[in-house]
Amino acid sequence: MKRKIIALLIGILLPVLSACGAAPASGSSQGAGSPQASSAALPTADPSGAPISIPENIDSIVVLAPSLAETVTALGLGDKITGYDLNSVGLAGLPEGVPTFDTVNPDVEQLTALAPDVLLVSSLSLYDQEAPYQPLIDAGVCVICVPTSVSIENVKSDIQFLAAALRVPEKGQALLEELNAALEELAAAAKAIPQEERKSVYFEISAAPYLYSTGSGTYLDEMIRWVGGENILAGQEGWISVEGESVAAANPDMIFTNVNYIENPVEEILGREGWADVTAVAEKEVYYIDNMASSLPNQNIVKAMRQMAQALYPDYYAAAA
Repeated sequence: MKRKIIALLIGILLPVLSACGAAPASGSSQGAGSPQASSAALPTADPSGAPISIPENIDSIVVLAPSLAETVTALGLGDKITGYDLNSVGLAGLPEGVPTFDTVNPDVEQLTALAPDVLLVSSLSLYDQEAPYQPLIDAGVCVICVPTSVSIENVKSDIQFLAAALRVPEKGQALLEELNAALEELAAAAKAIPQEERKSVYFEISAAPYLYSTGSGTYLDEMIRWVGGENILAGQEGWISVEGESVAAANPDMIFTNVNYIENPVEEILGREGWADVTAVAEKEVYYIDNMASSLPNQNIVKAMRQMAQALYPDYYAAAA
């Protein structure tokens, strides 16, 4: 069971561009000449590089990714959502009583029968198939793929893209302004932290015995650095499996966990065999960070960033609560 949970977790995090069955833009969701360049212009391609034709009227939207679902509701379009993936069940702003779909392998026939105006997908759904949504496209559904963001800039550009594609650019601009203000506040506080006071961090996204974390080149690593933390795994790239001995040897000053599938992840780390002498464990500097805010790359990342910042440097971030 734990292996299945971890496999799903890794699938949500990894940006597998081919998941959408489209030719990807070069390397990220922010390629040269991408539709994100103008919030007022109606996009003619999605962030994966696939051509799209936006319907004149958008009255029904199906969303197959929690990160996208949260952005759609933040844009004030929750009432237009007529279906969503199982991982999104319970998210604020989503309607009840509508069809739900398996996140990794949604029922394409059921989706086609539902006939939404727009289908939003990310890197996870049907990742091992080529052009999985062609039946919907043939039926006239506008299928839009937004690959998993790899950076904070990607988060911003994806918000701008979604707002433009869903014909609410003004709401997208307002959401971006709110996000930018929060990020600027956090960055200003981090700038005041002397180098000698900066703390090393290990962020755990999967508990023992299958430890998983993040290296450089991910939005979570950038979030840690943004608030003044120093990721002990920054010398590696991407989402990575780690050994407990390696973490203990790196001796982080602070440990964060967003694991939510065991009863008390903080206590589990504090009592973990072989970690008693790790500074963060010995000094009980182990903290739970909101799972959704730290796992879903969208405007809500600032919630997780504030939690990390206030745990790391409460004196410097007192005003950013």
